[in-house]
Parts: sequence; C-alpha cells; structure tokens
Amino acid sequence: MRVWAVANQKGGVGKTTTTIALAGLLADAGKRVVVVDLDPHGSMTSYFGHNPDALEHSCYDLFLHKGTVPEGLPGQLLLPTSDQRISLLPSSTALAVLERQSPGQSGLGLVIAKSLAQLWQDFDFALIDSPPLLGVLMVNALAASQQLVIPVQTEFLAVKGLERMVGTLAMINRSRKQALPYQIVPTLFDRRTQASLGTLKVLRDTYAESVWQGYIPVDTRLRDASRAGVTPSQFDGKSRGVIAYRALLKHMLTYKSALQVA
Repeated sequence: MRVWAVANQKGGVGKTTTTIALAGLLADAGKRVVVVDLDPHGSMTSYFGHNPDALEHSCYDLFLHKGTVPEGLPGQLLLPTSDQRISLLPSSTALAVLERQSPGQSGLGLVIAKSLAQLWQDFDFALIDSPPLLGVLMVNALAASQQLVIPVQTEFLAVKGLERMVGTLAMINRSRKQALPYQIVPTLFDRRTQASLGTLKVLRDTYAESVWQGYIPVDTRLRDASRAGVTPSQFDGKSRGVIAYRALLKHMLTYKSALQVA
C-alpha cells in the first residue's frame, strides 16, 4: 500500500479537494483506496455525507487504542463513500482534544502509521487529509506517509504558509530514517489575476525542484462535485479541474516510481 499525505499549515488551499480528487482518480483506475480524515473539522467526512459530530466511531478510536486496532473495529470504522472502491476513516470533533492530551502521553505520533499497517493488504493506496496546523495529528500524517502533497493557493499570503510547512517538514525529516519526498501543487489558479500569475512565478522560482510544473485551476465543477457528495471525476470527468488532477496523479505515480528505481 502506498501512503500519501496532503498537508499545509494554511487552511483554504484545497487540501480536502485534492485528497478526494486523487482518491477518485485512483478508484477510477481500479485501485482500492482508503481516505483518512485527520482534520477535527471533518470536511472530508462531511463531503461524503457523514456527520462528524454524530459518529459512534472515528479516527479518534485509533488514538484511544494507541494504534492497535481491536478485532472487528476496522469494520466499524470504515465508512462507505460515493465510490465503492473508496473507504473512509472518518474524523470527529473528539480529535481536537488530542492536542491537550498528547503532552502527557508517549507514542501518539505513530498511531496512524501503526493503524494503516494493519490494513496493508486491504488497500492499494491510503490518502491522508491533515489539519492546517502543526500538532500531533499533522505529525501522524507525515510520519505515516511515503509521499507528501502540499497544495498552495496561488496568492501571496499562501507562500508564507508554505514557508512554515517546509520548515515543519525539515524538522520532521530529522526524526525520519529517510527524508519525506514532497510535491508542491499550485491550486486555485486564475490566469486572469496578477496575484495568481505572480505567485505561480514565485513558487516556480523559489521551489524549482519541488513544485509541480502544472497547476489546479479555479473550477466551479469541483465545488459542484462537493455539493453533490461525489468525487470530481464522478461528477464531471472532463472538467478542467479533473483534467489537471489527472495530470498531477500521473506525475506523482511516475515520480514515485523514479524514487523506487533510484
């Protein structure tokens, strides 16, 4: 199973949309995918029609059991989505209390990695949607992943958030055996605005080796898919946004293969 995390320390940059779009395209290709919602706001959980405030079981259960999933619990935790090949490990508002609990507990940083290891044979891919702040949940996402996607909205304030995220990644890499490869993905690009054009140039000039050379455009069809509760490719496989995400997925799969060969 390949594990990808989608993270940024700034909200509103397209993390959840990116996670779901990539998961949908992988499912379209016949892959079995589990999406993991580690954001206490539960945007991805809500996207697929589940109420994070009313769920009996969620990712919080994994932290209660320190990553040792009791027999039968995976069946209770995994929820259906709009695509039969995609299963959801949902969020709940209870995840928000982990930040207050974590200073007194050891081993919380590897809970998701340990939990996914028990699902290794059941899925081809795991995609983790992380919260927009540095804490135990983001640390879990980064520790569990083999590849990181950093969506960055193409506006100048988002570049500052990227600087913080790259600094966080450098800190995390010091505790990993192998540095976590990452792709910066420009999102919400509008070629009609100087802000988008200027920010895209800054990203490509400053992070030339890490930024994906494409971009995800502003596309109302992505928002429409969210309203319908289906993956973007299910809603409109020929939309500009889906075409861009399809190109991103192809790049990521090729990039991963190159890493394995190296």
